[in-house]
Amino acid sequence: MLHLAICDDEAVERAYLSDLVRTWAANHSIDINILPFNSAENFLFAYEDIKHLDILLLDIQMGDMDGMSLARHLRQSNDALHIIFITGYQDFMADGYDVYALHYLMKPVSEARLFAVLDKAAASIDMPDEELLIQTAEAAVKVARKDIIYIEAFAHYVQIHTKANMFETRVNVGDIAEILGEHFVRCHRSYVAGLRHVSHITKTDIVLDSGISIPLSRRLHKEVNQAFIKYHMGKV
Repeated sequence: MLHLAICDDEAVERAYLSDLVRTWAANHSIDINILPFNSAENFLFAYEDIKHLDILLLDIQMGDMDGMSLARHLRQSNDALHIIFITGYQDFMADGYDVYALHYLMKPVSEARLFAVLDKAAASIDMPDEELLIQTAEAAVKVARKDIIYIEAFAHYVQIHTKANMFETRVNVGDIAEILGEHFVRCHRSYVAGLRHVSHITKTDIVLDSGISIPLSRRLHKEVNQAFIKYHMGKV
């Protein structure tokens, strides 16, 4: 089940978005729990009980506490929540980079645009086999796939780089790329990148959200670029 909240101070807008989300969920046979909030303050009051939330549709222009302030507060302890801003103005769009917003939707929100963004969010949440079992020299370790940023291959082992750690294991880089599946891309004979963590692609490198660059093979450039575009359009 997906857990989604709508935070908007306009009752008509909350009802409209709720109807669209229910339609989207029905089209995909997804069980969804929708939680409506009429202010950022009310959302925060309930937040301790809804930290399992997957997606937040968040209006920017609200009362005493606006949506951007709420997003900054949430990002202090939660970097997994997919925040989708709903706004009537483009002026705030640059601020979204600070809180890693998944997308901006301009009012009036169109069904097609909302569905595309929800597809993208659901694709990154609903991954089969969420955890990968890695055998290191010391122990077997479970690693969440969504936390794997990139993998680097050496002669007889690979290094798996995650948000918090680096693990070494004896495995073929091609084998682990196949196990990880379509949310990861082989970009070089020695590297696999997690599409979730890619910021942008140049002719020779993949630049990750952290600012780290890893090499991109010239012969793989077209394939990698297409995979990156498809992922961020919610098509994989």
